[in-house]
Amino acid sequence: MKVLRYGQPDFAEQLARSLAASSLFDPSIDERVRAIIADVQARGDAALVDLTDRFDRVRLTAEQFRVTAPTPKVDAKLERAIAAARKNIAAFAKRSLRKNWSMRNAQGAAVGEKFEPFGRVGIYIPGGTAPLVSTALMTIVLAKVAGCCDIAVCSPPPINPSLLYAIRKAGATEAYQLGGAQAVAALALGTATIKCVQKVFGPGNAYVVAAKRLLVGHVAIDLLPGPSEVLIIADDLANPAFIAADMLAQAEHGSGYERVWLVTTSPKILDATQAEITRQIPSLTRCEIIERALANGGTCVLVKDLKQAVFVANEFAPEHCEVMTKNAAKVMPQIKTAGAIFLGPWSPTIVGDYLAGPSHTLPTGGAGKSFAGLTVDQFQRRTSIVELSRAALKKSLPALEKFAEVEGLDAHSASARVRFAAAKPFCGGRGRCE
Repeated sequence: MKVLRYGQPDFAEQLARSLAASSLFDPSIDERVRAIIADVQARGDAALVDLTDRFDRVRLTAEQFRVTAPTPKVDAKLERAIAAARKNIAAFAKRSLRKNWSMRNAQGAAVGEKFEPFGRVGIYIPGGTAPLVSTALMTIVLAKVAGCCDIAVCSPPPINPSLLYAIRKAGATEAYQLGGAQAVAALALGTATIKCVQKVFGPGNAYVVAAKRLLVGHVAIDLLPGPSEVLIIADDLANPAFIAADMLAQAEHGSGYERVWLVTTSPKILDATQAEITRQIPSLTRCEIIERALANGGTCVLVKDLKQAVFVANEFAPEHCEVMTKNAAKVMPQIKTAGAIFLGPWSPTIVGDYLAGPSHTLPTGGAGKSFAGLTVDQFQRRTSIVELSRAALKKSLPALEKFAEVEGLDAHSASARVRFAAAKPFCGGRGRCE
C-alpha cells in the first residue's frame, strides 16, 4: 500500500496525484467502448453474440440471451436475508418518492409538477467473480416501488442461480444473460431481441461506466457507479482491527480498480492498521484479489489534523466514507461529496452494502462531487404544469411583453396579447369561461 505523510516534502504533489487517479475517464477504455457501441448499433443481435463470445467466452444465440427458466430455489437463510433487505430497501424508497404538488405564483397562475414512473428501465447487475445478489435488490426494488412497468435486467452469463432468484424476487420483468459495455448499448439502443429502455441504472466495471457516459443522449442514466471505494477517517480513538477489516472488505470486489483509503491524524493508528491488514489477509478466501487491489489502489494518508482529513475526503469524493473519530456526528456535516457516510465504530460499510435501506449504488471515481447515490425518485419522470386564468395572464402581460422586447421576439408577446383581442373569451378545458 502507498503511504503518504503530511510532513514529507512532496506530500501535496503525491496527494494530488493519488486523488486524481480514476478509471472514469480513461481514453483507451473510451476508444474500445465506442467501438463496441458502434458495433451493436450497426449489427444488433449479431454483434451481441460475437461480443459475448469474445469477452465472456460463452457462445449464445440471440434467443438464448433472455432467461426464461423458472425461478431457482435457494436455501432458507438466503430467502430470509433477501426478504429482510427487500423490506428495508422498499420502506426507505417509499419515504423518498416524489409527490405531485402545485402552488399559485405571484400573478395567480397555477404551477406545479407531476411525477410518473418511467415506463421501461434497464438495470445492469455486475457479474464476474461474485454474484451480486445485493445489487439486484438495491436497484430493482427501487424501480418496483416507483411503479415502473417494464424492468429489464442484464448481467453477464451465466447468471448465478442465487442472483436470478434475487432478480425475480426484487420485481424484474425481464432478465438477460448479457454483460459489459455491449449490454448497456443494447439497453440504450435496442436490438431485435432487447427493446430499448428510457433510462439505464446500475454499477459496473470501467467499461460499463464508460458505456453509460458515452450513451447519454440516446438514453438517460442514473449516475456513474464504478469500482468500489472506501475512505475511512480515523483519529487516535479508532480501532485498527475495525479499520483494516473494512478496507479489506472493499478491496475484495476484484475489478482491479478499487480505491481503499485510510486518512488518519494518528501515526500509531496508521502503523497499527497496516499491521492488522497483514494479519487479517491470510485468513480471507479472496486474499490474492485483495492483495492486488491494495497494491493498485490502497493508500494510507497521515494528515496534520481533522480539518485536513475532511479536506482530503471532500477532494476524493468517496463512494463510502466511514468516520471513526470522537464525535463522528459533528464531523459528518463537513463531508460534502461522499456517496454515503457511515458514522462510528458500529457502522461498517457492509451494512449499507446489504441491509440498511439506502441503495448501495453510489458514485465513484470522483463523480460524487456532481452525482448523488441512487434513489427512488430517479425512477420517476418529472413534468412541470402551468395553468393560467384570463386574469392571471393579464397580470403577467407587462413582464411577458418586456422580456419579448428585450430579446427581440415579438411573436412571443403577440401570442399572449392575441388572447385579449378575441371577441369572446375561450372556455378552457375545465368547462368554464373566465
